[in-house]
Amino acid sequence: MPVVVLALFTPKPDTRDELVAALQKSIPAVHQEEGCELYAIHDAADGTITMIEKWTSAELLDRHTYGPAVTALNTAIADFVVAPPVVTTMTPIPAGTQAQGEL
Repeated sequence: MPVVVLALFTPKPDTRDELVAALQKSIPAVHQEEGCELYAIHDAADGTITMIEKWTSAELLDRHTYGPAVTALNTAIADFVVAPPVVTTMTPIPAGTQAQGEL
């Protein structure tokens, strides 16, 4: 079953651009990981940066979570965030059409 993840990053004052650059640098390595279907960052109206992820399974998400790409990402962003990211892991509840009702 696929797993969807939201990771919320809160930048320190005046470090938004550096945070985004550090996140962007990490994305190509993650896109190469087995099971990664989506790994994309978005600006939120409240000033946070949200990472939306989709993984083919919880096992492959766990491998990613404890792997070198996340370790490198956490090191790269450490100076630019007020706290570690808030991470929410979810499984889909299909509703409506597959294209519109499930990420």
